[in-house]
Amino acid sequence: MRFLQTADWHIGRRLFGYDLLAEQAAVLSQVATIAQEEQVDAIVIAGDLYDRQNPNETAVALLDATIQQLNLSLKLPLLVISGNHDSGVRLGVGADWFAETDYFLRTTLASVDQPLTLGDTQFFLLPYFEPFQARQFLQDDSIHTVAQAMTQLVARMQAQFTPGLQHVLVAHFFAAGSTHSDSETTVAVGGLDAVPLDQLAGFDYVALGHIHNKNALHSERVRYSGSLNKFSLSEVDQTKGVLIVETTPALTVKFRPVTPLHDVQNIRGAFADLSDPDYLRQHQIDQTAYTGIVLQDTNIISNASGKLKAQFPRFLTMQREQSVQLAQRQHLTQAQIKAPLQLLADFYQQLTDKPLTPAQQTWAAETLKEVDRS
Repeated sequence: MRFLQTADWHIGRRLFGYDLLAEQAAVLSQVATIAQEEQVDAIVIAGDLYDRQNPNETAVALLDATIQQLNLSLKLPLLVISGNHDSGVRLGVGADWFAETDYFLRTTLASVDQPLTLGDTQFFLLPYFEPFQARQFLQDDSIHTVAQAMTQLVARMQAQFTPGLQHVLVAHFFAAGSTHSDSETTVAVGGLDAVPLDQLAGFDYVALGHIHNKNALHSERVRYSGSLNKFSLSEVDQTKGVLIVETTPALTVKFRPVTPLHDVQNIRGAFADLSDPDYLRQHQIDQTAYTGIVLQDTNIISNASGKLKAQFPRFLTMQREQSVQLAQRQHLTQAQIKAPLQLLADFYQQLTDKPLTPAQQTWAAETLKEVDRS
């Protein structure tokens, strides 16, 4: 069995207010191309097709067009689950007759009792769920975490294993030990929602969605494909794409990258350089990318953001390098709290790399007196 693994499309997502629909359409088209090039037997989509439970019309239209291309035009079986950003009820409408074209969509916990066999592989599709849903489905009031529920759900699935077949779990959750990026919804509090990897040991392969970094886990058998687009400045160094999984004769997994329509980047430098078109061309800085900027200047610059937006039409955010460093190391002692003038002087020194002038010290002292009297 050879299948393409993808997840976390988040169709309809915005980046700092920018509509990403064209970006998403571009990479989804590449997924179809890769599927044909790799001659896969099926495509696995491990949740979060939409970015919100009530997607807008353009997002629905893009997903509909993508599913039609993959399933109806290319005749590829689709194994799809809902994620935490999807509405299982809305996404699942039509699932019963979708199966007639080998579009297997699972949005409820009842799917653990509906394994699918394609070729030499038995697939178990486990959509995202909350502990209360597991309590209801398993009729067990003692369940309070996803990990507790998984103990019973895994046992239930393993009881249905067909000997001689490969067994693949498709799921959407936070696996213990995986790392997060800024673009993911925080769902794990104190480890309560993390699923230990040893609970998944009975499966030959686990295709996961939920974490946007394909390198979030160091495991060959339990893998996140990651998102297809970069949704955060914390993801600038990640390469996005899909996984091609071969189950026999031996498990092999390879990564196929996709090329963004416009990349996401972080750049740092002096305002004079970054606002100079000639400098940007000479240093081959991508002015079309979604751009976060860290300025190295310490002096006040009038309308810096507005001027940088003229050079970077997909400008995201601007920070001062000193502010970033200060936020990372600032720690107040009780002595500093009791000496506001010294605190101000230290802050100014860290921010500008210069001490307060005598005139500034006088002005600050007088201002603090006024505040004390008010």
